[in-house]
Amino acid sequence: MQIEILSKGEAEFHFIDPDDFREFVRDKKTRDWKDKLMDEKEAIKKFVKDGDYLAYDFSSLTRGPQSLIREVIRQRKKKLWICAKFTLLESALLAGGGCVEKIDVGFLGFGEYIARKVESGEVKVYDWSNGSITYRLLAGAMGIPFIPARDLLGTDTFKKSGAIAIRDPFTNKPVALLPALNPDVALIHVQEADIYGNARVYGPTVATLETAMASKRVIISAERIVETIEFRKEPNMTIIPYYLVDAVVHAPFGAYPGGTQGYYEMDAEHYMKVSSIKTEEEMQKYLEEYVYSVDSHEEFLEKRVGMKKLKELVRKAEILEGFR
Repeated sequence: MQIEILSKGEAEFHFIDPDDFREFVRDKKTRDWKDKLMDEKEAIKKFVKDGDYLAYDFSSLTRGPQSLIREVIRQRKKKLWICAKFTLLESALLAGGGCVEKIDVGFLGFGEYIARKVESGEVKVYDWSNGSITYRLLAGAMGIPFIPARDLLGTDTFKKSGAIAIRDPFTNKPVALLPALNPDVALIHVQEADIYGNARVYGPTVATLETAMASKRVIISAERIVETIEFRKEPNMTIIPYYLVDAVVHAPFGAYPGGTQGYYEMDAEHYMKVSSIKTEEEMQKYLEEYVYSVDSHEEFLEKRVGMKKLKELVRKAEILEGFR
């Protein structure tokens, strides 16, 4: 039976042969119980390279890997392709730092600054949707080259994506084929992890496990480092198993200026400061003050945020049930 191709999206897309990904995992990943604890500077330097495809599980408002993203900018990584499955301030900041070249867009926020980067051609964007990017990560995690879905069919987004529409040989109806996505690096912020990389996430997730499974390298930042015995007591609470993880970074307030469920709320004032950036001058002034002029996440918290503000955000996190 010959498959009938009905139409194709026009976008370039990141793709790795599933067999090549399986070979990488087989040869480069280990199930040894190895201490992977390191600071964010070492983790980013070791595992994020210029030209990498970078994904992260969550975003600016809650549990986004903000300390790791600031370190990517601080180290001035270049020509990154990022997975903006659900992103707000990260894309604008990475563009301001000259780090990002291409963005797969599910949801892209923070208008004027990033819009100018896109309009000028400095940053290329490829339209998908939150759902279709998650499907792609699921396919990458499963080790299959594509996944069928009804997502995108009948939309203008389909035309700007890299999807293909075929006639389903079983129902004779249109179905979209979405190419698998296997990022080079995933950045994931969690509430708890041990030194080996076992990780727990409390509250809502997007595609935490799928992103970790689909990625060649995984860097975890965690609010708390806990003993491995805690994971053995309740193994069903382990969202990410240790053997998927390459680096563990202890990063209290690692999602700032966003929040982390059960720990602290987002800093709305700082968030608005970033969202109001319009010009290149304003962006470079912000990056100099909050990224380049400090040497680490710890120094950023101490010198640019302050204990008073952090305590205030902790006090505002009143809902703890189910998050710890």
